[in-house]
Amino acid sequence: MKYCKFLLIAVLSIFIVSCGSPKNIKDSSPLSAYQFKKDTAKTYFNILQINDVYEIAPIQGGKFGGMARVETVRQNLLKEDKNTMTVLAGDFLNPSLIGTMKVDGSRVRGKQMVEVMNAMDFDVVAFGNHEFDLSYTSLQDRLNESKFDWISANTLHNKDGKHHYFHKVVNGKKENLQDSFVKEFMNSDGSILKVGFISVCIPSNPKSYVYYGDMYEEIKRAYNEIKDKVDVVLGLTHLSIAQDKKVAELLPNVPLIMGGHEHTNSYDKVGDVIITKADANAKTAYIHRFEYDLNTKKVQFKSELKEINDQIPTDEKVGAVVSKWQKILKEKIQDIVSNPYEVIYNAKIPLDARETPIRSVQTNMGDIITKAMSFAYDDKVDCALVNGGSVRIDDELEGDINVVDIFRVLPYGGSVLKVDIKGSLLKQVLDYGQNAAGTGAYLQRFNVKKEGDEWMIQNNPIQNDKIYKVAFSDYLLRGLDIPILSDKSPDVLNVYKPKADELSYDIRKAIITYLKNK
Repeated sequence: MKYCKFLLIAVLSIFIVSCGSPKNIKDSSPLSAYQFKKDTAKTYFNILQINDVYEIAPIQGGKFGGMARVETVRQNLLKEDKNTMTVLAGDFLNPSLIGTMKVDGSRVRGKQMVEVMNAMDFDVVAFGNHEFDLSYTSLQDRLNESKFDWISANTLHNKDGKHHYFHKVVNGKKENLQDSFVKEFMNSDGSILKVGFISVCIPSNPKSYVYYGDMYEEIKRAYNEIKDKVDVVLGLTHLSIAQDKKVAELLPNVPLIMGGHEHTNSYDKVGDVIITKADANAKTAYIHRFEYDLNTKKVQFKSELKEINDQIPTDEKVGAVVSKWQKILKEKIQDIVSNPYEVIYNAKIPLDARETPIRSVQTNMGDIITKAMSFAYDDKVDCALVNGGSVRIDDELEGDINVVDIFRVLPYGGSVLKVDIKGSLLKQVLDYGQNAAGTGAYLQRFNVKKEGDEWMIQNNPIQNDKIYKVAFSDYLLRGLDIPILSDKSPDVLNVYKPKADELSYDIRKAIITYLKNK
């Protein structure tokens, strides 16, 4: 163990351990409403919480998010009280558009996020399921580069069937990561206040190099190991809200669980335990202000959900790091389109590109992608299909959408292929995609649907011996997600691969052009 939707000021929720229920304070309340009146017999500290952050720069046309704005909030909290720390409740190394880019021959794979977080002096982070999207080598590189602590009680490195703590190499020395983290603050009487953090991660991303222990057993173990060594224990988890609520039931003496995984802000109470989650991509951040009574040993806190928007100035130091990476991104995108930040569409209804829906049900983002694939061939195909796993943004797009946003949705790009395929195989492919709900092989579709037991194209059942022209993402023809489908399948009769000057050469360019025409 190492010592070491939303409003401008949204909903302020106040939780007092000794009193109970939360209260709401309106937007017009002065800032002092969020703060405690200082008492020399008590110790005060702040925690700035974010979660599920994949983009270092502002999103939605620059209106929301941006790590340099979060840093400005952090600096203001430090001016308010030097006892301020910053945490992230998992999911930040992947997915991101910059992360897919190659710089000096290697993919970035979250390097940009670690560099920004180092500049922001983050204290501790939880592992999220998306951290394990990276190969073990890339993850190890990011661990070694990070200056902050990582914790998780249930995720271990699996090597040759043996389970060990993940580690980082610091100044040539190997340092094991731990189940928990302790932050020390100076009390008003000169003594030390110790605040412990415990964490577990949802086991939703199986990888050969990762061993997942039981979430509930491991977080109970971590709590029992740390509770007598600190004054306060807090949760920093990456779980579903239902799982966080179960943790709250198991650990009723943990006053606050700062969570991630869901992408929409929430504030829940289970018994005397509060669970908070901010919006993804730092659209909001939670500010928790704590008061610890040295005599009664009781803690109370006030939680403010702070919108990170364009009214918050950009911190110069962190902004410089963000700008460096944004310049790299712009140069890469300009190889494909001339104006990366051109607004091409306004989504009044959010376009759902979150990982779970896009891999389980037909979404409006899936509709746009597949319609654009057909559009790229002047609608001279019978239907269009793309695997949900190609969509990597794990977020919703709302309001003004620019070119970069489409690259964020499909960072790996690829061509749209026009394939002559026999009806019997097409039905098998469609069945496979439907049965693969919840995985990357689930198919988003255009102009094809299932009615009863029949797959229909333009209201006509697909005929086994008929040849259909289908627009496929090129990834699908590699036989990786759907093994029965590849350019070598006997019932794939012809594959047209577009030339570089054709709209279908890059699926992202097809979507951009489709939305501009729409």
